[in-house]
Amino acid sequence: MNFAVAGVTDEMLQKFDISGPRYTSFPTADRFVEAFTADDYAQALAQRRSGVAARPLPLSLYVHIPFCESLCYYCACNKIITKHHDRAASYLRYLGREVDLHTEHMGVGQAISQLHLGGGSPTFLSDTELRELMAMLRRSFTLAPGGEYSIEIDPRTVDAARLDTLAQLGFNRLSFGVQDFDPAVQKAVHRIQPAEQVFALVEAARARGFESINVDLIYGLPRQSPESFERTLVQINQLRPDRIALYAYAHLPTRFKPQRRIAAGDLPSGAAKVSMLSRSLAALGRAGYVYVGMDHFALPDDALAIAKRQGRLHRNFQGYSTQPDCDLIGLGVSSIGRIGATYSQNAKTMEEYCDLLDQGRFPVVRGLAMSRDDLVRRAVIMALMCQGQVQFESIELAYLVEFRTYFSKELQDLQTLVDQGLVTLDATGIQVTAQGWFFVRAVAMVFDRYLQTDRTRAQFSKII
Repeated sequence: MNFAVAGVTDEMLQKFDISGPRYTSFPTADRFVEAFTADDYAQALAQRRSGVAARPLPLSLYVHIPFCESLCYYCACNKIITKHHDRAASYLRYLGREVDLHTEHMGVGQAISQLHLGGGSPTFLSDTELRELMAMLRRSFTLAPGGEYSIEIDPRTVDAARLDTLAQLGFNRLSFGVQDFDPAVQKAVHRIQPAEQVFALVEAARARGFESINVDLIYGLPRQSPESFERTLVQINQLRPDRIALYAYAHLPTRFKPQRRIAAGDLPSGAAKVSMLSRSLAALGRAGYVYVGMDHFALPDDALAIAKRQGRLHRNFQGYSTQPDCDLIGLGVSSIGRIGATYSQNAKTMEEYCDLLDQGRFPVVRGLAMSRDDLVRRAVIMALMCQGQVQFESIELAYLVEFRTYFSKELQDLQTLVDQGLVTLDATGIQVTAQGWFFVRAVAMVFDRYLQTDRTRAQFSKII
């Protein structure tokens, strides 16, 4: 989908400059409760193993590595800033305990179709530690052929020899944290990494046959301007990664302490941010990238773009995916998982995480058992986010509801978006238009009953 063809204007981008969930899950993580305990999580694992569910979903693994050597001021991730690499060895031991607890409840050899190492900086681990981690995972799980095995890369901690190690360990997808190539912006966010370094690494990764290379960008950072960010986009188009994730910076210094080091006066205005987004959409469209959805772009022959064309997109805590809807085990401090109709989250501090594992307990401290209403709404929201449409009949057959009665208020509220040309509505279903795809989060938000009852959205990023 091309930006120009979609007819999105700066005025529309301005109108939808509002906060809202990213819907990597529904209900969203801010709805998790402490009443959901480690015992509830263990029960969900037991139900999966016993086959109480009609057919267990495929399984995905996420492993959180929280360590970083230096602090990026914009960062809102759960991380530990340290130069002491010996902390990684201790952390791996605790990860091993958490893995062992899972195999006690699920058995050894569960097939994994998707693995993602995130952080923090997974490449904080040494080659030896990465080998230890992958050996630990392979002892307990079976990594299926043809799966997606990805790792987030801090270009400052990786060279060609490290890429060799990652390829040997079975990783086939890399995600590079770039954010911006402008030296003044890099200095303002305390993340200096010359463009030449990234270009050399990407070239080396391609030479080693990695299937897909993603680059993360952020607009709205201090010292950025529409003109400076456009120069970064020219470089990105020269780099030509298979995928691009383009995020809007959310300045929330009261929630994220590192952001207090950013001077508010250095931040671009709202109008400048809209201009950056507008120019980004245009530049990436001209370069031939497919707009996959929300903040994801991909080259036409990338698996993600192909899945978009074929209506096979799915969504999980890592964003859009080509993999089928799956259960997810989250390992490590602060990790989020989904098993069956439950979500769970591990302790956010290293102290609590380790303490619970020392007690022989899962480090789960909150979560959610989804209600029937949650499941119905989740199906609608994920259909909108992934396929850009909802067929009433499919929801009615799956959940035994009469769609237009069950969602009578929502369909009424949707009329505003119909009038704006973002969706079409008929007797059979809802269809997101070419324009509407750029604002799909706003469409999904109509069906989020939690948002409708609680209009406090400050904790969410902007929807564009």
